[in-house]
Amino acid sequence: MHNAPNMASDAGAYFVDAAQRWTLFLDALRQRGLQYEQHMAEPAPNVLDYKAELICDGRSLPRPVNYLLARIVPPPDVTTDDAKRPFVVVDPRAGHGPGIGGFKADSEIGVAMAAGHPCYFVGFLPAPMPGQTIEDIARAEAVFLERVTARHPQAEGKPCVIGNCQAGWAVMMLAAVRPELFGPIIIAGAPLSYWAGVKGVNPMRYSGGLLGGSWLTALTSDLGAGIFDGAWLVQNFENQNPANTLWSKQYNLYSKVDTEVERYLGFEKWWGGHVTLNAEEIQFIVDELFIGNRLACGEIRTSDGVQVDLRNIRSPIVAFCSRGDNITPPQQALDWILDLYDSVDEIRSYGQTIVYAVHDTVGHLGIFVSGSVAKKEHEEFASNIDFIDVLPPGLYEATFTRKSDTDADPELITGDWIMRCEARDLDDIRALGGNDLADERSFAAAARVSEINLSLYRALVQPFVRAMTNPAMAETMRKLHPLRLSYEMFGSQNPALGWLDDAVAKVREDRRPVAEDNAFLKAQEQVSRQIVESLDGWRKAMEHQAELVFRTVYGSPVLQAAVGVDSTSSRRPRTASKSLLHAELLAKKIEELRAGFARGGVLEAALRALLYVGSARGGADERGFQAIKQLRRQGGHARKLTLPQFKALVREQFSMLLADRSAALQAIPELLRAEDAETRAAAFALVEQVLSASGALEGETAARLGEVRRLFGLDASVQDEPEQEKPRGKLTVAARRGD
Repeated sequence: MHNAPNMASDAGAYFVDAAQRWTLFLDALRQRGLQYEQHMAEPAPNVLDYKAELICDGRSLPRPVNYLLARIVPPPDVTTDDAKRPFVVVDPRAGHGPGIGGFKADSEIGVAMAAGHPCYFVGFLPAPMPGQTIEDIARAEAVFLERVTARHPQAEGKPCVIGNCQAGWAVMMLAAVRPELFGPIIIAGAPLSYWAGVKGVNPMRYSGGLLGGSWLTALTSDLGAGIFDGAWLVQNFENQNPANTLWSKQYNLYSKVDTEVERYLGFEKWWGGHVTLNAEEIQFIVDELFIGNRLACGEIRTSDGVQVDLRNIRSPIVAFCSRGDNITPPQQALDWILDLYDSVDEIRSYGQTIVYAVHDTVGHLGIFVSGSVAKKEHEEFASNIDFIDVLPPGLYEATFTRKSDTDADPELITGDWIMRCEARDLDDIRALGGNDLADERSFAAAARVSEINLSLYRALVQPFVRAMTNPAMAETMRKLHPLRLSYEMFGSQNPALGWLDDAVAKVREDRRPVAEDNAFLKAQEQVSRQIVESLDGWRKAMEHQAELVFRTVYGSPVLQAAVGVDSTSSRRPRTASKSLLHAELLAKKIEELRAGFARGGVLEAALRALLYVGSARGGADERGFQAIKQLRRQGGHARKLTLPQFKALVREQFSMLLADRSAALQAIPELLRAEDAETRAAAFALVEQVLSASGALEGETAARLGEVRRLFGLDASVQDEPEQEKPRGKLTVAARRGD
């Protein structure tokens, strides 16, 4: 209990500190305003932490767009290897300016360059080119990837492309139409299945229905004279967390003003860099994706009639998401897999490799900018991108285990973590939660209501709005947006802040922070917690009410019948179509695989055996692939395969095992018929060496290895030889083939 003199002393110290903090807080807001003015005055505002050189300006293309391709110049202490595939980071255009993927050293760009990969960045200018569309942007990005590939002819593999947030779906759409341009694709926090979510947890997906559909998007664009202000998208993000927007962000700065200003200004530089979109762009995004949910179902077509079918993608897809992300929850990031496929076998039939990783806590922005995420997940993805590229088709979950001194073959581990890709099936995706049939019908009804309301708006209201709006009025409305005003009111145009310079100088000369055990400081912290709890409680109540209204209105059988949604059907209202042609082509492919069981030589036999034994583990980790890479480097005069050739051979052998495992295994002796005992022993030693890199062989794995030993025509004496006498490393993965 504090006595009266102590309380008086605490009060005096606290109020001096509070006044000083308030002065420094206002100065931080003024610095933010000045920074905003300078940033928006730049010809190409961005928040990249790296120097960049322009490679291609999208404004010079036949269909001009405001997108740019830049090469990231490595810092002096970083060396990149032109033999490694380049990385291309595509930033989201969701209301903010570009650069979040290279916001700081521990970023997607930073970890990719640290792994030796040349890096490129696809960003954009604040204002769109007149008439540019989402399809025009996709065409420009295709040109960018062609330029990157042409600049790295010696690289093993096509560029790895990272699409953050909304850039993720844009990258996936392009890869579905131009699959030949891409190496592995990493989509981070990218929504692809827009209706998906969990009841009571993911309220943002209800917004379109509660607003009556996309007519409001069209109205906003018309009031902007054909331009949609991205600040409204940023406002939507802000509205998801009123406690942070209205209190915590400012209070954190105020309470830690001696140490927090630099970090605060760095983030606000990006957060306040608002950009604009053409009306055609935002209307496509809202109608086709956010409300229509047509991407995962293959219902989007290009202007020349090409279907955008994500099953056409031939590159490995890495989907990174988080349970702590309230903007793109795991269901929206992953349920496109359930929309497209009925089983993992169907994924394999399309030759697709899908790897997903689910973080437990990080928020939406943290997926791109968190140093801990960059140093773990993104670093492992970058270091092991070739390992991901050669994984056999299927569905995998990437797991990360911290490296320890007891790990087998620690020299084969590239960083502080061991990345393992565990085989999964669709039930693992469903276990994350999602919609039931009634939910799907409700969202389908909301999509139909949106179409009706948009048509009514265009017929009855839009002509009058467009007649009353002009570019000058639209520009004035953009300047008066509340988010922009929150920056500009503390800028150089505000004469009421002229006293701050002298006041801040005096405060810094005589700064007297209060002691941590000050009673009034503790009371301040308690009040702050209560404010946050109150705002969180209000948010939860509003979210619950919004969900209840959405489900009541759009779950009504009467409304569903009125808009053409069959409330009695046992089928989902929107599913991806199946192709009979694909089934016929698959049957023909299986026949070709069967005919080729005995074609090849020792390399095919070794890979087939390796895949057969390794599949018993239900996954693979990076050490096995690193062992293969080391063995390739030890090849001497043996002919080496390029990475694409090796990948194609792995997939062919894996497909053979899927087509008829028994027959494929029984053909191994035929593949080795022309080889002598020493070569067969060396090939078997290779298989064993690669498999043992990930740990001891036990159980089913050891049993399968024994089966392979017999198929290689080796007697038990091989197993009993001393370790140092085994023929290890004599035959590389790229050893001479049987042809």
